[in-house]
Amino acid sequence: MTSDHLDARAAALDAQHAATDLRDRFLLPDGVVYLDGNSLGALPVGVPEAVGSVVREQWGRDLIGSWNTHGWWDAPVRVGDAIGRLIGAAPGQVVVGDSTSVRLHQSLHAAAALRPGRAVVLTEPGSFPTDQYVIAGVAAQVGWRVEHATPAEIPARLGSQVAVVVLSHVDYRTGVLLDLPGITAAAHDAGAVVIWDLCHSAGALPVGLDAHGVDLAVGCGYKYLNGGPGAPAYGYVAARHQDAFVNVLPGWNGHAEPFAMAEGYVGAPGIARARIGTPPMLSLLALEAALRAFDGVTIEDVRARSLSLTRFLREAIAAVVPDTDFASPQDDRRRGSQVALRHPDAYGIVQALAARGVVGDFRTPDIVRLGVAAPHLSHGDLVTAVRALRAVLEHDEHRDPAWATRNVVT
Repeated sequence: MTSDHLDARAAALDAQHAATDLRDRFLLPDGVVYLDGNSLGALPVGVPEAVGSVVREQWGRDLIGSWNTHGWWDAPVRVGDAIGRLIGAAPGQVVVGDSTSVRLHQSLHAAAALRPGRAVVLTEPGSFPTDQYVIAGVAAQVGWRVEHATPAEIPARLGSQVAVVVLSHVDYRTGVLLDLPGITAAAHDAGAVVIWDLCHSAGALPVGLDAHGVDLAVGCGYKYLNGGPGAPAYGYVAARHQDAFVNVLPGWNGHAEPFAMAEGYVGAPGIARARIGTPPMLSLLALEAALRAFDGVTIEDVRARSLSLTRFLREAIAAVVPDTDFASPQDDRRRGSQVALRHPDAYGIVQALAARGVVGDFRTPDIVRLGVAAPHLSHGDLVTAVRALRAVLEHDEHRDPAWATRNVVT
């Protein structure tokens, strides 16, 4: 693929996908190709004004009355329903607040209560470290044994002692998309509950929680949902499990009568019983404003654009940088919304790309991760990124001694 052909192909694809080009809904610096939206989403245009209004008018003018007059009290479930639209959950099954770690801890304890007498939690050895830490912590608390298996091995490892299967829908390093419907069905056939971590799929591709009978799910608000740094996480509890859902963190927000200030805890009906404490309203309402960037498009539209972008990015890299070692799959059905490369100098490559205005990220030990937030990226942007990658490698910019220090966030 020649340089001229890259430009022509990118222009044709951008014309083909013009209806889902939402670049004008985001505030991004000029001269930057942002390929790190799978770590921190870009800033949607409506967020600064929304947050300013919350601070000036709601908090500043209306003070405590805003819990009622501006719907603060209902926001965790209201914003949950907005996320539910993107992950295939009908209203009343998603609640927003706290962190992914807290939501996973809560979900694991709920799974233990749903499957008493079972002694095994089954998970993948390479999942995100926080998930591993939380799983191990809860296992010690409830008396589970942690067992590891690759996604391909999981159906054969299911048995009468497996209480819960916990997996990330998309591998955070490689972008491999797991078979959520198949694994969920296999786990249910064995009598186990399934918890899915959606951090790298929500807002990027269809999940279909209700359609595939998922039990519980968690995810963050700051990646493809663009809620901003530290945006609150969310938890999904399928409607069929809500009456039996045991909240191991029974804060006052999840009480059936929170303003009665009763001495004993009684869980609220429905998804509200998964609420914990007072939500962080500024970040919660920033997330709500950010989700409006998806107005008028379906998650299927976003996925179609994402697949075109990631397919083109992979093909362009293969043409311009021969012998690239791809960590992410070529098969569209198995790829999330990122293209990952393996290289012994991956950290240096990421830093050198950033110096050229192409922001990706590094994952130890050797992954260059190029996240594709489809709403604001074009195929033309990816041509710029690929040319920058070729220049970095041709000029040995990735071997600059300045990149020797790795104690930075990427």
